[in-house]
Amino acid sequence: MKMADIRAHALSLEAVTEEPHHTYSSFRVRGKIFVTLPPEETHLHVFLDEEDREQALAMYPAFVEKLFWGSKVLGLRITLAQATPAVVRALVTKAHETRVRKDAKPARKRPAADPERKRGQ
Repeated sequence: MKMADIRAHALSLEAVTEEPHHTYSSFRVRGKIFVTLPPEETHLHVFLDEEDREQALAMYPAFVEKLFWGSKVLGLRITLAQATPAVVRALVTKAHETRVRKDAKPARKRPAADPERKRGQ
């Protein structure tokens, strides 16, 4: 699959921008990364939740592998020369949906300070 096709698909998704990320290019929704493109453009990195990662790894072992950040798996590394274009588009779309869903969750609230504790100090 050609990088121009991936770029066009990613940018067609709602609220997506393309921005640099170190030496990579990245696609973001509201500033949050969901796909990165290494400079050699032979692979694509998509960031999915564990369930979607495991499903893609099981279904497409010929061109999908785990993407590690240290010892933690954060996404998938897709080998573009062997990848099916429809699958790449679907994984990019799923990564976008995952990012949007994570952003839609309510922010974690810090526990309120105990007013009795402050008075006793």
